[in-house]
Amino acid sequence: MTILTLIAAVTGVVLLWMVKRFSDQARIAVAKHQMRARLYAMRLYTDDPALILRAQRELLLWTARYLAHMLRPIAIAAVPAMVLFLQLDNVYGHRPLGPGESAVVTAQFGGGTDVRALAATLEGRGVVVETPGVRVPDRRQICWRVRAIDRISGSLVLHAGGQSISKACRCGHGLWGLSPSIQVSCQAPTMDVFGYGMDWAWWFGIVSLISMLAMRRRFGVAL
Repeated sequence: MTILTLIAAVTGVVLLWMVKRFSDQARIAVAKHQMRARLYAMRLYTDDPALILRAQRELLLWTARYLAHMLRPIAIAAVPAMVLFLQLDNVYGHRPLGPGESAVVTAQFGGGTDVRALAATLEGRGVVVETPGVRVPDRRQICWRVRAIDRISGSLVLHAGGQSISKACRCGHGLWGLSPSIQVSCQAPTMDVFGYGMDWAWWFGIVSLISMLAMRRRFGVAL
């Protein structure tokens, strides 16, 4: 947890630098000032519907301008942030099945595949496949239930349509890949944060946000 917290704090600082480097800070500051002014106007002129409507309209316009100015740094940061997220998810977002723990394994096939006529089998290595495949034709899926034998992380091999695809049998955030792909559905790991179980992505996001808010004045960044 300490390493993840440190990475999240550094990420927040880097994102803050990217906002400063790739955005027009003066225009963002003006947009924030104008948005705040319209909010004050809506509170002050509660007895004048015309002024309230005008303030609401202008608030929407300035909000759109603010978002437009923030779009460039967000777009630039999106790709490296996604790469970092995937790398961290591989470390903190998955865990092996515990001894005797069961999970549902779903094979997802691409468009046009008739799973009712498809010859598909699932082979477990370190895990036992407990049920035959249940076919869901409208979703182009075949599902099995598996159970872990011991603490050693097992793997799965899907044989379908002349292809063999292997996947580690680990609980976590599943993302569909190329067709066909395999997803293991079981409870993702959580982190102990002050006595509460929390998904690592939530903790990462909270720490990054706190880091950005805490350092924005030092960097002179308008958010």
